Amino acid sequence: MNPFYTYLIVMAAIAVVVFVALFFVKAGYGLFTTKSWGLAINNKIAWCLMESPVFLVMLILWAFAPTDHKTITTLCCLLIFETHYFQRSFIFPFLLKGNSKMPLSVMFMGVFFNILNALMQGGWLFYFSPASMYSADWLMTPQFICGTIIFFIGMYINIDSDRRIRNLRKPGDTKHYMPTGGMYNYVSSANYFGEFVEWVGFALLTWSWSGVVFAVWTFANLAPRANSINKKYAEMFGEEFTSRKVKRMIPFIY
Repeated sequence: MNPFYTYLIVMAAIAVVVFVALFFVKAGYGLFTTKSWGLAINNKIAWCLMESPVFLVMLILWAFAPTDHKTITTLCCLLIFETHYFQRSFIFPFLLKGNSKMPLSVMFMGVFFNILNALMQGGWLFYFSPASMYSADWLMTPQFICGTIIFFIGMYINIDSDRRIRNLRKPGDTKHYMPTGGMYNYVSSANYFGEFVEWVGFALLTWSWSGVVFAVWTFANLAPRANSINKKYAEMFGEEFTSRKVKRMIPFIY
């Protein structure tokens, strides 16, 4: 078996383990920050350091890719992917309010996964995909067109949901509030739903197993946390929250 496909299988298997584990262990950031996760640093810096490696590694993989894989299509896939991570690395962190901190242990786990994911996505697009697959004609396929639309719908939901959470607090306020409006009318973790939709779209537009594995990882990482957040909101806000009967992450389903 091609070592790259072995890598994808291993990553998918680890995602299943992570999915189960996160129902028992809450990653120590945001609502679930605790000192037990060790030394913590400023949230803004941590988010930037955690998300930027994937942005940079993808650029490096593209720079050294074989000429026959540097097509207008793989460039478009790169730009779509990098649009998310530019926003996540260099815009989102500096919009955060308050003085929250993130444990270094959580940050480094994020860095590690992001680099592995860059090797998955960049490895497929720029090195292991059939050289003829991503010709210019691919840009006109239903997969690419629909996947791109889904990706940017998800990105809009993600950014809009983050904005709604951010604007719940007044300057200097560190309390937690129940988000409402937008997709929060349907799920308690609308930002996670948006991110999951993005990577489902990316899997579709690239029509790749590497994209599918990333979408699976996104769900495995975020769905258990969405479950924990839903329970936390029920504890914090009581009937005000539970009476809304919103789902955790996927509207009408989960």
